[in-house]
Amino acid sequence: MSPPHTPPRPGRGLLLLAACLLPLLVACGGAAPTATLPPTAPPVATTIVPTTGGGTAARTTAPAPAAGAVVPATATRAAAAAASAAQPTPIPRPGGPQDLILSTTTSTQDSGLLDVLIPRFEGQTGYRVKVVSVGSGAAIALGQRGEADVVLAHAPDNERQFVASGVGINRRLVMYNDFVIVGPPEDPAGIRGQTDALATLKQIAAKGSPFISRGDNSGTQQLELQLWKDAGLAPKGQPWYVESGTGMGQTLQIADQRRAYTISDRATYRNFKDRTTLDVLVERDERLLNVYHVIAVNPRRFPAVNAAGAQAFSDFLLADDTQRFIGEFGRDKYGQPLFTPCVRNGCGLKDPKD
Repeated sequence: MSPPHTPPRPGRGLLLLAACLLPLLVACGGAAPTATLPPTAPPVATTIVPTTGGGTAARTTAPAPAAGAVVPATATRAAAAAASAAQPTPIPRPGGPQDLILSTTTSTQDSGLLDVLIPRFEGQTGYRVKVVSVGSGAAIALGQRGEADVVLAHAPDNERQFVASGVGINRRLVMYNDFVIVGPPEDPAGIRGQTDALATLKQIAAKGSPFISRGDNSGTQQLELQLWKDAGLAPKGQPWYVESGTGMGQTLQIADQRRAYTISDRATYRNFKDRTTLDVLVERDERLLNVYHVIAVNPRRFPAVNAAGAQAFSDFLLADDTQRFIGEFGRDKYGQPLFTPCVRNGCGLKDPKD
């Protein structure tokens, strides 16, 4: 009696065919198929977006937040200026002689200053400006790679290194404002009204109160880390200390959501004040001074750099009418200006960070 018919397993024929063909492929010089694994995260990308003043800005976005980082509810990806400051995203360079790439700190963008300055510059000169708004560390790194024509930053130590390398040239003082320590109105660490930034940070650490650091190698974070060091503290790794990996505006919103403290430049805080409940709790310490310089990229190092455009932008920032405009910016909305113009240290800084 014949054995009952057994139907073949699904796909068995294909498996047998593959098994037969594989040796032939290898024998003929072919390679055995290999599995291709997807990358662990999509690559970092830079998106050019319009600003409210009619110009453009580039936002660098990271594939995913770093360990311990938090993502604001308003974004699906952390905007990561400086999540890769050491290896910034390559910026496409326009080919026209009237195209200019400005890499700058997020505070000049988030405060709204660039939204009015860039259209004024473009209208006066005919240049078209691509603004790459990242942390100061990343902004300087882009200049160091020749991917920007001119840099506007507030990270004195990085700026000096940039110039000492021979890539940054013609570093010029533009303006200053100051940093403030902000936090929830209930002030769980009890720091309200203090004027000593180091004592304030010691008190936040002693209480274990949540603190949000930008964690992006920006000028703001560099100042913050120096303050912790001067206070004799190393907060990284502590459960109450969180790095956001974002720009200033988003860090303020995260601090608001987490009922946490953070350090902000005053201009961005004022611009975001209506979007958070955070209060200025500590201010007026000389350690919190925030000085901005404009630095051109050396065309001898990078021949593709728009040297004429960089010079035109630097001259524009230091021109008398622009300095007067900077000195009035924010007064109509906030009752006092957000920045103090300081060309050739006319503002009388004790230490202009030069």
